[in-house]
Amino acid sequence: MLISFIGTLPLGTLNVAAMQIAIQESIKNAICFSLGSLLVEMVYVRISLIGIDWIRRQEKLMKVMEWATLIIILALAVGSFIAAAKSGGHAKNVLLQNNMNRFLLGMFMCAVNPVQIPFWFGWSTVLFTKKVLQPVKAQYNSFIVGIGIGTFAGNCVFIFGGQWIFQHISNSQDYINWIIGGIFTITAIIQLIKMLRNRDAVYKFTHSKKD
Repeated sequence: MLISFIGTLPLGTLNVAAMQIAIQESIKNAICFSLGSLLVEMVYVRISLIGIDWIRRQEKLMKVMEWATLIIILALAVGSFIAAAKSGGHAKNVLLQNNMNRFLLGMFMCAVNPVQIPFWFGWSTVLFTKKVLQPVKAQYNSFIVGIGIGTFAGNCVFIFGGQWIFQHISNSQDYINWIIGGIFTITAIIQLIKMLRNRDAVYKFTHSKKD
């Protein structure tokens, strides 16, 4: 839970998207979005604990997922900038102007984002080495539940923190989309550079030496 909570705090696609949904829609929709994303994350971690060698061999699939994530980040950035340019910043991100259930949207955005697989494989390896985590079903289940709680708590920091800032800073609606668009743009640029230089988490994960 602690690892998951701390790992959720750096700016990323899912937590910033949850914050944007909370600001532009409602807390309820943002929580549904977070629950959908953390459900997929928990499934990914559970699979990785029992089939890590198979996952590591799926280099092409993970690369496709990584490029899809990059496209989504860019679309979120563009959507935020378009919303900022309309109606004095009161408009909604065009990518969120759909009737898709926010729980399912969270599941989809997390499902195409393979970054959590290397992240949790690395931490699982450390915990196994330190004998903190044992290859026992009961411990696996407790580990997964802890991850879900930690991720949800981390997302709540963005959901309620973003809502608080939005409500307490005057004229925040005029520039909130510009800020969020900038965050997504920087995230996309950093991710693209890492991918082109083969320094991204997926490349390191799929090319690491097998035990």
